[in-house]
Amino acid sequence: MNARIRLLAAALVCLLPWPLLAQIGVPPRPLPDGPFVIDTAEQGPVRVTVVKGLDRPWDLKFLPSGDILVTERPGRRLRIVRDGVLDPRPIAGLPDIDDGSGGGLMSVAIHPRFAENGWVYLTYTKAAESGHRAVGLARGRLEGAALTDVRELFAAEEPGGGPAPGLPLIFGPDGYLYMGVGGANDEIAQRGDSYYGKVLRFNDDGTVPENPFAGRQGFKPEIYTLGHRNMVGMTVHPSTGAVWQNENGPLGGDEVNILKPGANYGWPLVSYGRDYSGAPVSKMRTMVGVEDPVLFWNPSIAISGMTFYTGEVFPEWQDNLFVGGLQFGRIARTGQMHRIVFNEDWQEIRREALFVELRQRIRDVEQGPDGLLYVLTDEQDGALLKLEPAE
Repeated sequence: MNARIRLLAAALVCLLPWPLLAQIGVPPRPLPDGPFVIDTAEQGPVRVTVVKGLDRPWDLKFLPSGDILVTERPGRRLRIVRDGVLDPRPIAGLPDIDDGSGGGLMSVAIHPRFAENGWVYLTYTKAAESGHRAVGLARGRLEGAALTDVRELFAAEEPGGGPAPGLPLIFGPDGYLYMGVGGANDEIAQRGDSYYGKVLRFNDDGTVPENPFAGRQGFKPEIYTLGHRNMVGMTVHPSTGAVWQNENGPLGGDEVNILKPGANYGWPLVSYGRDYSGAPVSKMRTMVGVEDPVLFWNPSIAISGMTFYTGEVFPEWQDNLFVGGLQFGRIARTGQMHRIVFNEDWQEIRREALFVELRQRIRDVEQGPDGLLYVLTDEQDGALLKLEPAE
């Protein structure tokens, strides 16, 4: 009888959705309240200060004052951290956001001339009349503890269940606003009449510049690149000014790409990963006319936010790329942050995994104006971590 019960329990577990299954039988490890020290391979001991009180934080950006804006995905809240203290009052005035089915408030970007105009940009999911999930891009002027003059600049709704969370957002050195729309689990990423699996490019007011596919029949004018899967992170290369973008593979095949106008990044025609069943996504990893990733992961790290380090506080980390990960090899409570070192030709030469012992989902990493690194943990009791050299 016991054997039958165990067999039935195992069968029921297999029917559970993945987010719940991922947490079964895995003990959490809460973050300490006070500062702690981690060892690193080349920079030595690093002191980590914890700011708690966040609920599933997704993205962070710095204001010129040094204050930090943080989005909370499921709570549809925009928070602010001042001098290491989380303001208990969320910022008011956000657009209508729906956080069902893993959606919610996603990315935040700051206008390059924020000190003059105060513009803050947000990406999010929202309910649609058809019942499908839609995505939105809005901007508002940050005045005190509220957004004013809020206006939706772009919205997209397509049949098929709606795009997966992500919606990364960044201003490039060219002054254009780049936005990723994921959710492309099939050939829709290759179709010019769909926003899924595309990076879009806008002027700062939401109008559309002369993008690579402008005037081409069957292509949305906002499309800048295509052939992407589920995008999460974007950052700007410190030397070339190119926008680097990352995306999740299914079972392996997480990628970091360098965006080029009009380029095709191959999903699902080529992939370094496998489908969730274990079968290959494609028999090919490369293809003529498709851009190869500059970095990829097998097993997957469930890749998230990323940034280049360009400060002087951590001299051994100069020009290293820091990439967040939610879990390693599809095993719960194995989140980590990877540090990638390049040679003079920007070819990868080594990696270091950090924060493995925390058992926390690492959601985003950014460099502050003080030259320190700041990291978000994607947990219900999420936190902002500040990294500085340990004395």
